[in-house]
Amino acid sequence: MPEKEYYLHPSSIIDDNVTIGVGTKIWHFCHILSGAKIGKNCILGQNVMVGRGVKIGDGCKIQNNVSVFEGVELEDDVFCGPSLVFTNIKYPRAFINRKSEFKKTLVKKGATLGANATIICGVTIGGYSFIGAGAVLMRDVPDFAFFAGVPSVQKGWVCICGKIFKNTGEKRISCTECNRQYLINNQNFELIKKKHHRDKSINTEVGIIEDK
Repeated sequence: MPEKEYYLHPSSIIDDNVTIGVGTKIWHFCHILSGAKIGKNCILGQNVMVGRGVKIGDGCKIQNNVSVFEGVELEDDVFCGPSLVFTNIKYPRAFINRKSEFKKTLVKKGATLGANATIICGVTIGGYSFIGAGAVLMRDVPDFAFFAGVPSVQKGWVCICGKIFKNTGEKRISCTECNRQYLINNQNFELIKKKHHRDKSINTEVGIIEDK
């Protein structure tokens, strides 16, 4: 029998019909349910559950005590902090079967979801956005947006490198950590891509404009 191309701690359980990418590490007491697809070079910490049919992209990091329920999709490079809570039903009742009412939650490339945050199902969380620790998120999040609070509201914007910018009214922002520049245009936060420069760390689907 060929050696696995991923690491699986002996205490974890993998159901049938599961796909796990090369270089992924699955630590203690995890359970991956049937039909789940996990990409390459991911890390699943202790006591992580991945539900039926869930898709997890490459390079994701899911910290301890997180359940990624059916209906949730993580694109590449998503960070899920410890004890993050996903949901998949808006109005649960123990005595009513609502499995046909699962709502989809999409977390786009590069987003960070902080420790103990709660994600109410049916939302889209934009690329490279940042949800603060303990937030209760109930609505869609734009690319690069920083949300925090209960219920969470937008507090500013965030760079690809993770530096947070508070709302200052400026139209053009330069990151002091990585020197990337952004333009705020009609409530959109757009990365200014320098001509003749390719940044392999970014997703071409998020807002990008060329500097003239």
